[in-house]
Amino acid sequence: MSQAVLFQQPIRKECPPGACACERELLLDQPGSDAARILFLTREEEKRLIERIGRIESYADLLHVGKLLQRNLGIVLHISPATEEVRTVRGGLEIRLAEQPGLCKKTRETIPAAIRKCLESHPAIVYAILDAHDLLGAASAAPRPPDTP
Repeated sequence: MSQAVLFQQPIRKECPPGACACERELLLDQPGSDAARILFLTREEEKRLIERIGRIESYADLLHVGKLLQRNLGIVLHISPATEEVRTVRGGLEIRLAEQPGLCKKTRETIPAAIRKCLESHPAIVYAILDAHDLLGAASAAPRPPDTP
């Protein structure tokens, strides 16, 4: 019996030899584990995910998609301002997925690319990300008590 048959739903097909180092084989031996959830992200499901990312319209929606990724697939999404000056969405934000077995190299590239594309068309989300990291000074913009003599 094939190892892929042990899973209750379709799983991602393996990458061509030498194209990826996702360690998919490690997860095939653990069909019921939380770590193996990533294998349920088939190419068709990945296309649906990219379409969903394209429909993000707010920072709250972006956070919601990030939580769904983690809960359903175990994918941890990191979005933060780059260490250098933030001038553009392309170079000013670091968008990456945490390393984990089973996460294909292509997926590690396509999800952040889709998020960047979404952010380019919704600059308010970028400002919310910067504000969440206090780069726009939201914390220091709070009213201060008047000076007393």
